[in-house]
Amino acid sequence: MAVRSNKPAKDGNNEGVYTRLDDLVRLQHKASGFSFLPRQPVHSILSGRHASKLRGRGLNFEELRNYLPGDDTRNIDWKVTARTGTPYVRVYTEEKDRTVWLLVDQRVGMFFGSRARMKSVVAAEVAAISAWRVLSTGDRVGALVFNDSEISVVQPHRSRERVMQILKQVVDKNHALHVGPDIKPDAGKLNEVLKQVSILARHDCLVCLITDADGLNAETRKHVTRLSEHNDVLTAFIYDPLEEEMPAAGRLRFADGEGQVEADTSSRKLRKGFQSEFVRKLEWIQTASRRFSIPVLALQTTSPVTDQIRDALGHHQGTKRF
Repeated sequence: MAVRSNKPAKDGNNEGVYTRLDDLVRLQHKASGFSFLPRQPVHSILSGRHASKLRGRGLNFEELRNYLPGDDTRNIDWKVTARTGTPYVRVYTEEKDRTVWLLVDQRVGMFFGSRARMKSVVAAEVAAISAWRVLSTGDRVGALVFNDSEISVVQPHRSRERVMQILKQVVDKNHALHVGPDIKPDAGKLNEVLKQVSILARHDCLVCLITDADGLNAETRKHVTRLSEHNDVLTAFIYDPLEEEMPAAGRLRFADGEGQVEADTSSRKLRKGFQSEFVRKLEWIQTASRRFSIPVLALQTTSPVTDQIRDALGHHQGTKRF
């Protein structure tokens, strides 16, 4: 199937090449069988034995009161206790909702796919499924949807209208994708997005980065460090099997019906270049995952997104969906 097109979408009818708003809306009915909340199945990559548990909703300070038998001693306010000579505890209440930020990559580098779908389409589906799932649990969802030239910010809110606003931004940028001289790839846009969200996400947010990780560098590590100090970060790493291992199949033609390009896959240099870049990104992400306890969902373009997410987050046949 197609890998690239040299023309922007006209009506979004190219299945797998461009996404459609109706398809993203229908994913609402498939946004189940997984959770972003702290309680996770044992095999989930978000469980404690694979990565740090999610913080869940934050806590608001409510009042100081006298210590009562059974109170958690960790909540004792020692300054007030010392000043009054009577034990006092700080009482907290759980916030009613939590903010989830979706960072959705729609740069031209995402406009690639070998068989089933473009990486950009997979990213759009991941964003839609995540947004619908967050809404169903009563949390707020916002987004930074970006391409090579701009970043569109959708402020968080707990409403269907806000999810639709996010999806429309994703579709608009997805349909503008094509390969041509008028699109200048900007690897630095990833760091711009991380810098911006590190200002917007103050504390106890969940930041979901949905990308193929193009543009990772030392600056990225600084932004991730700042983000992960007070928030949870989750990476959905989108890739195509062809990037992981390109077969030596001679000259292959990649097309979508409107544009074509040929590549000699028998060239060891070409195959090595693809693989080296993929390995570099993967190693960077894995290192960051270990250092900052950032869970990573590796999602490929050739399998259904919902199945991959459920598998990664611990869902299996016979498990109660929640």
